[in-house]
Amino acid sequence: MKADFLKYQAQTSPYPLGMEVSHAVGSYIYDTHNKKYLDFVAGVSACSLGHQHPRVNQAIIDQLNKYSHVMVYGEYAQHPAVAYCKLLVEHLPPSLNKIYLVNSGTEACEGALKLVRRVTGRSQLISCHNAYHGNTMGSMSVMGFEERKQIFRPLIPDVDFITFNNEADLEKITTKTAGIILESIQGGAGFIEPQNDFLAKVKKRCEEVGALMIIDEIQPGFGRTGKLFGFENYNVVPDVVIIGKGMAGGMPVGGFIAHEKHMDLLSHDPKLGHITTFGGHPVIAAASLATLQEVLEKDYAQQSLAKEKLFRELLVHPLINEIRGRGLMLAAMTSDPEITNKVIFKCQDKGLILFWLLFEGCAIRITPPLTISEAEIKEGCAIILEAMNEVMNEE
Repeated sequence: MKADFLKYQAQTSPYPLGMEVSHAVGSYIYDTHNKKYLDFVAGVSACSLGHQHPRVNQAIIDQLNKYSHVMVYGEYAQHPAVAYCKLLVEHLPPSLNKIYLVNSGTEACEGALKLVRRVTGRSQLISCHNAYHGNTMGSMSVMGFEERKQIFRPLIPDVDFITFNNEADLEKITTKTAGIILESIQGGAGFIEPQNDFLAKVKKRCEEVGALMIIDEIQPGFGRTGKLFGFENYNVVPDVVIIGKGMAGGMPVGGFIAHEKHMDLLSHDPKLGHITTFGGHPVIAAASLATLQEVLEKDYAQQSLAKEKLFRELLVHPLINEIRGRGLMLAAMTSDPEITNKVIFKCQDKGLILFWLLFEGCAIRITPPLTISEAEIKEGCAIILEAMNEVMNEE
């Protein structure tokens, strides 16, 4: 299977891990040799309730038995999408009261960028250095990492960049700015949290000049950082929120959220200002609804903070300089990318799945399912420490 995988599927890197997957249940993935791997990555924060969660699986089955795709987005009222959007809005600030469902996080970013230009009539977009918001052309235009996008230029024009947490840079937000897009916690940059009310200061500056603030919750959202959404930790309410990854328990999905007076502009002048065939797909929406209900009812957001504390207590080692992040969006930082690589590969050999961050080579990604147990956290951390001891002894 690995040979066919490499031959017939386009690759994203020269050396993919290439695990041949048999099945996955709970916090574990099994390969075709029936080797068991504890999953500390959760499909890069997407499998928020672990693998094969019974509530999500049953919701998918039940919806498949009723109907699947019946019409492009925005024409028919379909219960799973309507119920999902209603429940989510009930748990958001009042100004975030209308949702556009799409198929992925990067599509959500594209929609949000179009929206702020439509609302303001301006063209300038501002993002952050080392930001990541997806890989389609608009999302790549606001990616703050030139090495990854240089070969694809020209991208969309009139995009400028600031440094996350640098208040002096906020002067770059002017009356020419349509919107600024920021992650509530910078992901690819190394799980960098906002400091000194930075997000609130960005919002204040936007209000002064009539720009809109987009917060990217694709990775922090849906309980991973102690709140339903990361921005709730930082005393700010954005104008637009983009969502994806963990919102459907591992199914492909995305969305952007704003006030109805702004979202309604996409329906006229011109009509069909934003369209998608499969956005709001009833099967995906059913999975999203089941995931949100489970996250809310079990209070997984609050549980993530207790689990973070356990990770921090256990992951003490000379090779770990610090643990960055919040809740179950954590990165163990080493002093050298080579150490990080060795630890990740050794842990995989020992039956623990870890991963990298996009731009920060020293980071070891720890983003397990929100459902992970204390016993599983202890099991995985013991493997990390064992691997680090081996790396240290090899030096």
